[in-house]
Amino acid sequence: MLVDLHNHTTLCNHAEGTIDEYIEEAIDRGTKYFGFSDHAPMDFDTKYRMKFSDMQKYEQDIHDAKLKYKDKIDILLAYEVDYLKGHMDKRVLDAKVDYLIGSVHFIDEWGFDNPEFIGHYEHEDIDVIWQKYFDTIEEMAKSNLFDIVGHLDLIKVFKFMPKKDINKIAKNALIAIKKADMTIELNVAGYRKPVKEAYPSASLLSLAYDLGIPITFSSDAHKPEQVGLFNEEIVQLARDAGYSKCAIYKNRKRTLIDF
Repeated sequence: MLVDLHNHTTLCNHAEGTIDEYIEEAIDRGTKYFGFSDHAPMDFDTKYRMKFSDMQKYEQDIHDAKLKYKDKIDILLAYEVDYLKGHMDKRVLDAKVDYLIGSVHFIDEWGFDNPEFIGHYEHEDIDVIWQKYFDTIEEMAKSNLFDIVGHLDLIKVFKFMPKKDINKIAKNALIAIKKADMTIELNVAGYRKPVKEAYPSASLLSLAYDLGIPITFSSDAHKPEQVGLFNEEIVQLARDAGYSKCAIYKNRKRTLIDF
């Protein structure tokens, strides 16, 4: 990937490898812009994210890496922030970063993408769950807090698919993303999950293109060896939808570059 904006560190408590190992892998893959956007701290689900006391170390470590590798690759600093009402923190939202990724991992405080809680699906109407998910994405976009939408259709992770037309379920969310001038990431992590496809799907990506929503690319790597995987597949997905440019961010300002 020329651009790879969503990657993690061991501070989130569920990733492996050193910052240098991620960067060296990115350089080997031909990446020019590589972003760390680790799971931001919050007072909920603390097991799977960094602590508030780790923010300074995290930011300093990434700044140090920027300097160390400045002649080889452009390193960017960000957070992946969970959109969860009542739990987002100003220390994160006001951090001096290149961009913020807004992600939805919870529906009514249920961690729907966590295998620990997969049994909860048995008690829910899948069409209702999908609509709740995209309603929350819509709310997130309308908050105007974030630059990039993380893994747009993450709700499909375990391949529990709705009976209703997915594009109809998601359309209002995508319209809100467009109005908020956000970017959506093409995230390859889905290839590593039961659903075995990127986030978002080709049909949703086509709708995003029709609405004029820009894209960027993400490995969502939690191990160095995941950096740049499925590069050819994700670039082809973007080209098939009609895209030829992708977004990078510096100091919360977006630039579109050819890929």
